Amino acid sequence: MQLRNVTPRPPKLPKPAFAPTPVPHNPDLRKHACFRSKILRTARDLIVCLPPGYDSHPDRRYPVLYLQDGQNLFDPDTAFIRGMDWRADETSRALIQQGAIEPLIMVGIYNTKRRIDEYTPTRDAKLGGGRADDYGCMLVSEIKPFIDAQYRTRPDPANTSLGGSSLGGLVTLYLGLTHCEVFSKLAVLSPSVWWNKQWIVRLVKRMKSKPRLAIWLDTGTAEGEKTLCDARALHDALLAKGWTDGDDLHYEEFEGANHSEAAWAQRVAPMLQYLFSAAPAARAQKPSLLSLSS
Repeated sequence: MQLRNVTPRPPKLPKPAFAPTPVPHNPDLRKHACFRSKILRTARDLIVCLPPGYDSHPDRRYPVLYLQDGQNLFDPDTAFIRGMDWRADETSRALIQQGAIEPLIMVGIYNTKRRIDEYTPTRDAKLGGGRADDYGCMLVSEIKPFIDAQYRTRPDPANTSLGGSSLGGLVTLYLGLTHCEVFSKLAVLSPSVWWNKQWIVRLVKRMKSKPRLAIWLDTGTAEGEKTLCDARALHDALLAKGWTDGDDLHYEEFEGANHSEAAWAQRVAPMLQYLFSAAPAARAQKPSLLSLSS
């Protein structure tokens, strides 16, 4: 199956209701409240995490990692379970300062009450959904141009990545496969492979050619036997399509990890080390699982 490019003609750049505001507990965070799209009606916040030294190096540009479920990434007060965020800002800052990863900008896209609709590529008879193409068009033709205009990014595909967990992992993989002209690296944590009877696995199997994508794929052994089987089926499909473990694919099952923000927080460090290693040759090796948890 030849994946089609579903990107529409870019509309005029939407204007957020408010200028970016600093986040009190972290000077590296900038929040753009109430970002409005012409493609999806529901407004959403964007939160941007800048790397250390961003303001003191005005001539430097940075790769960007766009992440779903933005309220769970940096701020314990906005996390799905209060106090349980990914601490992605703390982890990336530590890795950058250690020289373990290259400095990068992270953009968290808040979810909305239409999360299931926006994060799923097909409609399920019982659960609905199926607006991932619209969500992807918003991301590619509205949010990305806005971020590229506001911040010193490297906007090319080689420096543009996408990530998420659960349904956010599902939509990340789907958009990576259908927008490989925009994204080159994917962080797919505990993806909802179960959606519509493993539809995403069938999509991978039907692809006529393998896009040039580096993929981090993981799951936890305490997420349930069905979830483990789903993740292994997706891993097998990617291998059969031409991805190679230890090269452009990293697959890992984290012992005892459940389906939660706390579990995903533990995987931010190795995920960033794989996708954004400061050493170009490091991708050919399994990253060290640097523990930065408190």
